Amino acid sequence: MRLLLPPSETKRDGGIDAALDLEQLSFASLTSIRTITTAAVAELALEPDDMMRALKLGPRQGNEVDRNRDVLQSPTMPAIDRYTGVLFDALDAPTLDDDARSYAADHVVVHSALFGLLGAMDPIPAYRLSHDSRLPAIRLKALWRDAIATELARESGVVLDLRSEAYVDLGPAPERAESAFVRVVSVDGSGRRRALNHFNKRAKGLFTRAVLTARPQIASVDELIEWAHAAGFSLTLGPERDAAGVRELELVA
Repeated sequence: MRLLLPPSETKRDGGIDAALDLEQLSFASLTSIRTITTAAVAELALEPDDMMRALKLGPRQGNEVDRNRDVLQSPTMPAIDRYTGVLFDALDAPTLDDDARSYAADHVVVHSALFGLLGAMDPIPAYRLSHDSRLPAIRLKALWRDAIATELARESGVVLDLRSEAYVDLGPAPERAESAFVRVVSVDGSGRRRALNHFNKRAKGLFTRAVLTARPQIASVDELIEWAHAAGFSLTLGPERDAAGVRELELVA
């Protein structure tokens, strides 16, 4: 099983002394695209005003330009530790034990606008780039979509897509029985469902942490649903597949 997570705008500073090595990252077929994106980000950061506009940054976010300027030289840390924000705060990866982190290395993938697909333990620097950022002469969707979709199609077993729809658009997961997109909802007293935002991210983080802590062996979506119920989560098949034919699961927060 693969748990496919979105990234976060916010990142931890610091890391070990080793600088970014694109050859060390998972999904080696994406290395050539990563070379293009990291070089473009570092070059654009040499023009701070241009980068502020490209990233839609405010006047107090100049440190993000510095991060991007130094992206090829700054210290790295595992991707699952680098990201912060609601989902990753709920996941709280730095407090996971060694067994859980080893399981994460094999089962968790983070989808980055800069690096594409990352293994949970891939060493990356702090940076700033979003799915809708604009780089000179580069359209992120055109660059990433087919390459990421191809990589995800190679994944066997269950692919559980916990990304936002914006990142799904940068590289869709395969449309097959054991691939499912998770939508977090609330259910009121009359049974009406409502999609969530903040609690959406928190629920996904808590769910991912529970999986990493329990380390279940999951071979099908039905087995995943059964495990989730036993673990105290309300995870069910959605009322129907979406317009694109993608199977949906509903996680009630």
